Amino acid sequence: MVLCLLNRQLMRSTSCCALMVRLQRQSRGCIHSSIHGFHHDEIREKLQAFPGGSVDLLKQDSGIAVLTVNNPARMNAFSGSMMVDLEDRVSQLESWTEGKGLIVQGAAGTFCSGSDLNAVRAISNPEDGMKMCMFMQDALTRLLRLPLISVALVEGRALGGGAELTTACDFRLMTSGSVIQFVHKHMGLVPGWGGAARLVRIVGSQNALKLLGGALKVDSELGLDIGLADGALEAVQGADSPRQQAENWLSRYTEGSVPVIRAVKKVVLAGRELPLSEALKTEKEVFGTVWGAPANLQALASKSKHK
Repeated sequence: MVLCLLNRQLMRSTSCCALMVRLQRQSRGCIHSSIHGFHHDEIREKLQAFPGGSVDLLKQDSGIAVLTVNNPARMNAFSGSMMVDLEDRVSQLESWTEGKGLIVQGAAGTFCSGSDLNAVRAISNPEDGMKMCMFMQDALTRLLRLPLISVALVEGRALGGGAELTTACDFRLMTSGSVIQFVHKHMGLVPGWGGAARLVRIVGSQNALKLLGGALKVDSELGLDIGLADGALEAVQGADSPRQQAENWLSRYTEGSVPVIRAVKKVVLAGRELPLSEALKTEKEVFGTVWGAPANLQALASKSKHK
């Protein structure tokens, strides 16, 4: 149920919808079937009982949206209601047909310190903890599967669940002095929001073991070295704000028509998550939605291939 809206608005043909149906089935298979009695509305109601902060969404005319984790009093830790906010904002982005890119950031100069411990203590029994885990896995899986090219703008600290959130974006930019740290071991835990699985795909199993087993502090230098970071933003007097720098960085990948940029994300998503034969089929189908479309015809007329 949690993923039932996944990319409903994103596909231009019935054949392309097969990709999202396939991915939804995969998620249900690895998450929902593992625990009996998961009820989406029930866990939403339980999470709403622990309020604080917000997750804010700004959709811009440029086609780049900004998602802000906003709870500065607790280093932008996720309260229960913020987890619900996150799912709601992802749903809004799934239906935003004019979007091309997304910046995920924290408020007030820090990224996110994971879960609000007040909420965590209140749902510390294994059953509720597992339901929260499943809820956030679904929300972050949907975030990563948006047909938007996404980047996490890491300022200050991204700890625990905040580190996991960075892996639910296509790219990560780190500002000077920022740190990504999977501190789960210090809490007697492992990642539960899908962060470990995504981390392995980003940095490989050896580096993932080091980051999780050692709870290593990853600064921009180490992040660039192991592939966790895709760029480092330097603080220079008179320079653009980190968010503007992130928008400038992202714009090189989102420049172009909306259908083409979204198609790029779809074929990469298929290649990442589907078996090769299915990924090839999906690529062909997505290709069919842009071949002969206005952007393609305009490019042919202007011979932009040779620019």
